[in-house]
Amino acid sequence: MSTLVGTKLGGRYRLEARIGHGGMSTVYRALDETLQRSVAIKLMNREVLSDSAQLERFRREARAVAQLNHPHIVGVIDAGEDEGRPYIVFEYVEGETLKDRIRRGGRLPIPEAVAYAIEIARALGAAHARHIVHRDVKPQNVLIDEEGSCKVTDFGIARTLDEEGLTADGRVLGTTDYVSPEQALGQQVTGQSDLYSLGVLMYEMLTGEVPFRGESQVSVAMKHVREALPDVQVKRPEVSAALAAVIDRATAKRLQDRYANDAEMIADLEDVLAIEAARTGDAGPEVTSVLQTLPARKRRRVPFQLRHRVRSTILAVLALAAIAGILVFLANRAHHGTGLPAENSPSPALMPVQLCQNCAHDYNPFGLDGTKTQNPGEVGLAIDGNPATAWQTEQYFSGALGKPGVGIYMDASPHVEAPEMVILTSTPGWSVQIWVRNTTPSRTDNFPVGPNGWTKVGAANYVGSRQKIPLAVHRSWRYYLVWITNLPRGKQSASVNEVTLYREKGLD
Repeated sequence: MSTLVGTKLGGRYRLEARIGHGGMSTVYRALDETLQRSVAIKLMNREVLSDSAQLERFRREARAVAQLNHPHIVGVIDAGEDEGRPYIVFEYVEGETLKDRIRRGGRLPIPEAVAYAIEIARALGAAHARHIVHRDVKPQNVLIDEEGSCKVTDFGIARTLDEEGLTADGRVLGTTDYVSPEQALGQQVTGQSDLYSLGVLMYEMLTGEVPFRGESQVSVAMKHVREALPDVQVKRPEVSAALAAVIDRATAKRLQDRYANDAEMIADLEDVLAIEAARTGDAGPEVTSVLQTLPARKRRRVPFQLRHRVRSTILAVLALAAIAGILVFLANRAHHGTGLPAENSPSPALMPVQLCQNCAHDYNPFGLDGTKTQNPGEVGLAIDGNPATAWQTEQYFSGALGKPGVGIYMDASPHVEAPEMVILTSTPGWSVQIWVRNTTPSRTDNFPVGPNGWTKVGAANYVGSRQKIPLAVHRSWRYYLVWITNLPRGKQSASVNEVTLYREKGLD
């Protein structure tokens, strides 16, 4: 095979180095001399040219992948034959396989593993939408480029759901470390089979090892049929219950217990990524790029600094200049105010209270297991003047808080008498109480009683999308607490998109 290096295929592609080899084909890095760019070429091995089934599989791969155009699928550029040997030309991805990444560094950081899983699931979703099942999802078939993004490759045993014959004879195609139960048994294979393999791949990314070992490929395949995957949280305790639940559902033995489609799995993975990013408060470039593609309602749960990470040096310089200007501006004004709220005044006699960017704080005195925070990275979104962003409570999967309440409070330093509050929310239906105090709140508060505790000044049993709440205040207060006592019916969290306090005009 090495003698082919230096030869030219199709009068255009000069083979430069062998980068992969299998029983059916060999992969080379080549130079496209017409466009002067590197490409990857999969060339069918001479010894299998006489096998009509192998030849058809090779041609079918070209036809299948040529239909797909997705940022996380290695694209087909060209196909042809040279001296009777078929070849496929792919885009060349500089980097390493996901398997190499795991072997090199062991188990992946949790947010990174979830980000890769989302990209792979989106790629599979694009294939499944074309009725193409990959049938060999494994880390060896996922390439990680120099920017950290992944691309699925090697649809060599893929087939459309409309095809019959080539793999309908009960043969198991695919790597048994990741094979689905139905594929191991030679039964019909669908997109759910790819999702099972992705679930196994997620297990490996998180633990650094495949779930099953055996004396042979057949014994491993039978474990996928008969045995549940080991508990990922036992192997890695810091894995959240939400993430473990995704793996459990993806790798369920019965199809009716598994994710029905890619969209369901992607939605859960996106939720998990937002949770993990908020929990860790840090993310590498590959995680950040995926975070930026999340739906807006999920992206709002991610800490502000991760959602708005500045990569460009020019933008960073401009940001520093803007900060310097803001500091000069703030040096010449009172503590109140870095921007106007989005709400118009509900009464001609009232005007909005301007709050500083850091004047909102989460409040969770009844947090379980010593956890007294409640998405602290998002609190500024509730007073940023943008109704499209929001602070959101943690997820309560039972649909109930399971405690007296949770909320956020605003610091209206030095103090303000605010007879009215307006709340905007994208999750209407929750209950709220408004409390005030002048002493600085503590996460160890015995809420709400005590000589230095809170005073209740307002409430709403059902918070609408735009809720006006009169406040029974007769003097100035420094701290105003939005205390959520019940979640919206059928929801697992509540969002506060904007909170605006109003004071009478002419009063300082």
